[in-house]
Amino acid sequence: MSVVVINPNSTVAMTEAMVQMAAETVPDLSFDGWTSTDGPPSIQGEADGALAEAPLLALVQKASDQKADGVVIGCFDDTALHQAAAIADCPVIGIGQASYHYAALRHWQFSVVTTLAVSVPVIAGNIETLGLQGQVAKVRASDVPVLALHEDPAVSQARIVEEALRAEREDDIDAIVLGCAGMVHVTAAVAEAVHVPVIDPVVAAATCMRWML
Repeated sequence: MSVVVINPNSTVAMTEAMVQMAAETVPDLSFDGWTSTDGPPSIQGEADGALAEAPLLALVQKASDQKADGVVIGCFDDTALHQAAAIADCPVIGIGQASYHYAALRHWQFSVVTTLAVSVPVIAGNIETLGLQGQVAKVRASDVPVLALHEDPAVSQARIVEEALRAEREDDIDAIVLGCAGMVHVTAAVAEAVHVPVIDPVVAAATCMRWML
């Protein structure tokens, strides 16, 4: 069996992008991508996350029943992460969780650059739940809707780079965490623009899963 990357939203292109990035990051692991066809098209804030939970957990149970080696929750909000970990017989990690711990292990103060402002309270709450609020300087919204990352990539990239540069100037940080699974296509552009390390959440999750297996 392989590591199953479960996308809690119903956008297949995002699932495919995550699996490709994970496979490139850790080529000695096998990654399968599952899309929650009953989830919302994107997860932006608490309400979308609530809609995504039940179908996501059904897929986590299916992966566990099929003896998956591990499960990655492919949403930066770490949708239903604790419930998923409780029902699975394999390691379950969230891409947000992996990013924060990766930064913390390096003793980096970081800012998160995410999509819309509605996602900021969810992300900040997750960081606090993990006890890592002392590591984060700020959670910033780039005002880029999740689906725009695929539908209007040039404009989306420019806005995310602009917000990352602002974080670097203003937040006194050691690293920037990109706060959306759909940002895999802009990681290189952000890394080229700033002078601090840039943490892609899918890369962080694939790397952490490799450590765990």
